[in-house]
Amino acid sequence: MTDAAITLAGVNKSFGEKRAVRDLDLEVPIGSVCGFLGPNGAGKTTTIRMVMSIIYPDSGEISVLGRKSAAESKDRIGYLPEERGVYRKMRVHEFLTFIGRLKGVSDAELKVRIDEWLEKVELAETRKKRCEELSKGMQQKIQFLAAIIHDPDLIILDEPFSGLDPVNARLLRSLIDELSAEGKTVIFSTHVLQSAEQICDRVFMINRGRKVLDGPIDAIRSKFDPKTILIEPAHDAPSFLPTLQNMSGVHSANFLGDDMRLIEAHVDGGVDADAIMRDAVQATSIRRMELRRATLEDIFVSLVDASDSEDSIRAAISAEASNMEVTSDA
Repeated sequence: MTDAAITLAGVNKSFGEKRAVRDLDLEVPIGSVCGFLGPNGAGKTTTIRMVMSIIYPDSGEISVLGRKSAAESKDRIGYLPEERGVYRKMRVHEFLTFIGRLKGVSDAELKVRIDEWLEKVELAETRKKRCEELSKGMQQKIQFLAAIIHDPDLIILDEPFSGLDPVNARLLRSLIDELSAEGKTVIFSTHVLQSAEQICDRVFMINRGRKVLDGPIDAIRSKFDPKTILIEPAHDAPSFLPTLQNMSGVHSANFLGDDMRLIEAHVDGGVDADAIMRDAVQATSIRRMELRRATLEDIFVSLVDASDSEDSIRAAISAEASNMEVTSDA
């Protein structure tokens, strides 16, 4: 039996001349919570749709729960698509019952599950309401329940936090933690990097259809040295800021907040951050100073910037080669 819930090997997908996914390899271990990250247009949703057998790759192989496609394991998968939608005229319990029956759950079991889950998402009072009577956020929670009401082994959530207020986003994070504790494999794409950082045990980042990062979140953090220093001078921070900005090895430094007390300094790659901290202590009295570990946002931005630079170089080389060919033909 495979230890991977999902495996992609050499997967490619194009739409006309646009290459949405390029030579993508991925393995998601069973029981993991994997954040699928990338900027708009990176290929996240295209990849998820290929995993779900909604669309098919041009080349490469995909296996889901040990099968050649999600279609062969559909009753073991819960899927919340990016496009939201419920049957608006149905009452909430009717809608969830209908979805559960499609997945083979008995009516007796569904009644128990629906009541329990509506209580968990704080929507018990909506049981007999029509879906169209609910707010957008409530409808989104109902659609989440529709994705997991049949107790799937693999749960795929495409932008699950989109449109949720902070309270409901926190609730959803707690539900994902609960599902993970039960041994479920959870994959979700998101732009809310803070949520991914709080609940993922591994992340997978793509940019322009290419993988730029893949692995356990702790191992990823260990590879990225912290390059941000938070400094609170004891006196007259505004006069110290230019001194810090001009220190060798400091890439940039700016105030955090409007009170101009705390300074965030970014250190150049390859520079010893401890040396910058020693120089700061010698330059002024310090009330507080700390080396901040790299966040997912820091890693995400640096990798996307690097990936975009590589694409720019490739494009320039390609354009130069084309110009040379034209000149030669002339």
